[in-house]
Amino acid sequence: MSSYTAPVRDMRFVIGELVDLDAIAALPGCEDVGPDLVEAVLEEAGKLAGNVLDPLNQQADRNGARWTEAGVVAAPGFAEAYQQFIEGGWNGLACPTEYDGQGLPELLGTATHEMWNAANMAFALCPMLTLGAIEAIQHYATDELKAAYLANMVAGTWTGTMNLTEPQAGSDLAAVRSKAVPEGDHYRISGQKIFITWGDHDMTDNVVHLVLARLPDAPAGVRGISLFLVPKFLLNADGTPGERNTVQCVSIEHKLGIHGSPTCVLAFEEAIGYLVGTANKGLAHMFTMMNEARLKVGLQGLAQADRAYQQARWYANDRIQGRTVVDQGDARSPIINHPDVRRMLMTMRAQAEAMRAVAYTTAAQVDIARRHPDEAVRKAAQARVDLMIPIVKGWSTETGQDVTSIGIQVHGGMGYVEETGAAQYFRDARITTIYEGTTAIQANDFVGRKLALDRGAAMQALLADMRATLAGLDAADGEDLAVIRTRLAPAVDALEEAADWVVANYEACQADVLGAAFNLLMMAGCVCGGWQMARAALAASAQLAAGGDPKFYGAKLVTARFYAEQLLPRAGALLTVAKAGAASMMALDPEQF
Repeated sequence: MSSYTAPVRDMRFVIGELVDLDAIAALPGCEDVGPDLVEAVLEEAGKLAGNVLDPLNQQADRNGARWTEAGVVAAPGFAEAYQQFIEGGWNGLACPTEYDGQGLPELLGTATHEMWNAANMAFALCPMLTLGAIEAIQHYATDELKAAYLANMVAGTWTGTMNLTEPQAGSDLAAVRSKAVPEGDHYRISGQKIFITWGDHDMTDNVVHLVLARLPDAPAGVRGISLFLVPKFLLNADGTPGERNTVQCVSIEHKLGIHGSPTCVLAFEEAIGYLVGTANKGLAHMFTMMNEARLKVGLQGLAQADRAYQQARWYANDRIQGRTVVDQGDARSPIINHPDVRRMLMTMRAQAEAMRAVAYTTAAQVDIARRHPDEAVRKAAQARVDLMIPIVKGWSTETGQDVTSIGIQVHGGMGYVEETGAAQYFRDARITTIYEGTTAIQANDFVGRKLALDRGAAMQALLADMRATLAGLDAADGEDLAVIRTRLAPAVDALEEAADWVVANYEACQADVLGAAFNLLMMAGCVCGGWQMARAALAASAQLAAGGDPKFYGAKLVTARFYAEQLLPRAGALLTVAKAGAASMMALDPEQF
């Protein structure tokens, strides 16, 4: 089994060549961000991921979190690793300085989160949920709640959760039944929540739950849900954890993967909670947290894909099986010389690089939307982020399934046994298409809110940027760039046609559009990935012309061409499938299935 090595140079390439790092450094609060700082952060994060988190990954899969009557016990080694994590300041890397965070851009935080998730996804889920809770509290809580909770959460000495799902209310949050009864300056929260990631553990001395519940006079449906902060331990007058609140973890789930991450059933029995934001606006407030989480779940698809690729690459260079196309006489070389193994490895590599570029460039837009002094620029960046989040979340996690599955195939039969580790990446990645909104939810959001609602305006801005890249390819020399251009141009045309079709048909033929939504989302991801790979090819070509490292930049150019030739043509097929309509999928009566 291989060990995880953070792909620091690949990360630096995206940050330095595909993201305008100078533009990020020009944002208020980012003045110190430059190539040296980026390299230093990535190198140190890579050490923690490779030396501390990765060695715990397989053993946590075998001996995960444990439920006891006293509370959940974290997987062996996790508590010590978490202390190293927070002592290094990693939890607050991109958090506001006013709460003792480091205030670095989301772009840099995104790169470190790729590392945490690639090295140990079960572990990484804990700080990921905390950051989402921080975001919601920072935006909507009272100054008193911010002062009481945020500094410890930013430091990581307290962790956070999000509590949406109930036994009868999965994705249908209109069915939430948990109640919140006012009592003085607080509320009494009662109900049961399920699937609560890191809902209880022994790594910190407090856990801060953000809980959706209904007030006694709340209207029915999603418009009657409020958001509450419910700590595991109530705070003393000096701000330290004191009396235990009446929220208990009654069980943890036995899951396909991420065994080191406790997925809890929480019972709230008149637990003391505090209103966050406006009454009956809780779902809108929670979406701030969910969007933060969705971006990072998309990173999990990328992270598991890259880790599976690293494992498959190592195995393909080590395993000798059969006669390859380069073997002569009695010689036998590793299976990496079989053309089909090359196909699989290149597919894994190209998709991981495309996902990384899409995720990081979206994170850069998050920074611009938060920090840019010009309101119009912030608004445009936020529109891009809103458009891209379902793509990053949905396409990256679905692609992560494909890549981790291919990783098992590279190993042959050895991939199907647990000792190699290949199966764990596949199992761990499987949840990513489900939590924080299934792929269908992302797809429906994409076609409904992100295309139909604004009549395709955000998509047209994205398409304009893609056509600018096509113009750059037109002006460039080289066979690789010419091939990439010939494959990217029709894919961009297909994406534009798809967006126009959604806008024209969403109201009149909603079943057709929603039936096509998954394929349209996958198409958008495929084309966005192809666009970023084309940009990578242009950057690599320029570096080669300037005397850059021929192995590194040459590999970038070849990988981009492979994506254009082997993966980008899927866009046209997906458009054909999408426009076929929903007649055949809706034709059978339920009893015919």
